Amino acid sequence: MATQQEDPRTKELVQALSEQTSTLLRKELALAQVELKEKGKHAGLGGGMIGGGGLLALYGLGALFAAIIMLLGTAIAPWLSALIVAVVLFAVAGVLALTGKKEIQRAGPAKPEQAVASTSEDVRYVRDHAKGGGHG
Repeated sequence: MATQQEDPRTKELVQALSEQTSTLLRKELALAQVELKEKGKHAGLGGGMIGGGGLLALYGLGALFAAIIMLLGTAIAPWLSALIVAVVLFAVAGVLALTGKKEIQRAGPAKPEQAVASTSEDVRYVRDHAKGGGHG
């Protein structure tokens, strides 16, 4: 008779475990999605900055070529102004590239670290409590 009373209780516990596991998995997936979205945002921003730095470097190269042409053509002051512009563009390009690199590094690896750690902890907790009979 005691076994008959335990069976419905066991069934309820298994059902509750199933529902809670399902809810937990949905929440972990939502966390992973938010985490990956944030990392993607930083990687995209960093990539754009690196692209902007590359574009300014190209403009700097154009200004440098203009300075060389002016130097060879006239050997007077206009080449100096073009050289100054080239140096400024290269400096801005360097700052953008370094800032973009930092943003990409800030994004970290493309895996949801918090969600993975949290899920691993949940699995370990359930495993430990299943072995120990749920006492603890």
